[in-house]
Amino acid sequence: MTHGKSAPLAVFDLDNTLADTAHRQRFLECRPRDWDAFFAAAPHDPPLAEGIALARASAEECDVVYLTGRPERCRRDTLDWLAAHGLPRGRVYMRRDGDRRPARRTKLEILRRLARTREIRVLVDDDELVCEDAEREGFTVLRARWAAQSAELKVAQEREGRT
Repeated sequence: MTHGKSAPLAVFDLDNTLADTAHRQRFLECRPRDWDAFFAAAPHDPPLAEGIALARASAEECDVVYLTGRPERCRRDTLDWLAAHGLPRGRVYMRRDGDRRPARRTKLEILRRLARTREIRVLVDDDELVCEDAEREGFTVLRARWAAQSAELKVAQEREGRT
């Protein structure tokens, strides 16, 4: 449901918030990491029921947008995945191809930009560092703790700026 420019935003991360990435973590455990295979497997991510239900419920009062560290080259697969799982329509903000800044920097930059013109009701994300920084800046955060945590994904998000 689209509410218009006056509706608040509910901002959702994708990986390990809406999409279960456990089946593709193996591509990050090898050296060198196989990023092409990691992202190529994303269309096969099972949905995370808790995140999906929360996104659908949020759409009743908010415009839903998606904020991911996935690179822009994954846009078509990402849009197809969202549609296939019946998620609310909403703009998808992705990392520019080649952008290796930490997720907490890239995501906070976009959140600040969105907050200039819209109220952000909530950010839902599994990345602890993103959540901490967003809270420090005054955003309401819901930590997505319903997926298994991966040390390799955490390193990728923070140190390698890959997702």
